Amino acid sequence: MMAKAVWAIDKGHSSLEFSVKHMMMSKVKGVFNDFEATVEADVNDLTDAKIEFTVDLNSIDTRKEDRDNHLRSGDFFDVENYPTMTFVATTINKTADNLYDVTGDLTIRGVTKPVTFEITVEGVHKDPWGNEVAGFTGEGKLNRKDFGLVWNAALETGGVLVGEDVTINIELEAHKQA
Repeated sequence: MMAKAVWAIDKGHSSLEFSVKHMMMSKVKGVFNDFEATVEADVNDLTDAKIEFTVDLNSIDTRKEDRDNHLRSGDFFDVENYPTMTFVATTINKTADNLYDVTGDLTIRGVTKPVTFEITVEGVHKDPWGNEVAGFTGEGKLNRKDFGLVWNAALETGGVLVGEDVTINIELEAHKQA
């Protein structure tokens, strides 16, 4: 068993992505390019880990500037008043080897609700310079309306422009700190 250690996120080898239904038939995908994470954990047993995320909502990127600007506006994230989204883990349960349900408080637009992510510890290895590196992947789902992101437009053929359910995918490479 390893001792608890602080792990720094390697942003160049990590991503925070999302997808949401568009026009009831396709998915729009995007990323947040700027986020910070604090991970203090024994990677062999995450059950007592400390995990916190802060996401700069201005860094949203869906590969369409007009849409990104709309998402930053008061119709959605309202980044002028709420520039960040945060997640703080509250309960971590091991569900299988290297697999955990990480539940925590997600705060968007000043609204805090519990969200659970299924996290996989992909492994721990030494890089060519002798540093310990860990990999994590995760997925969670949330209903955007729970966080006050309620803007939508009706479609002439029925249905709505933007789906309610948002899938969040996380890929993290973390380096053990001395």
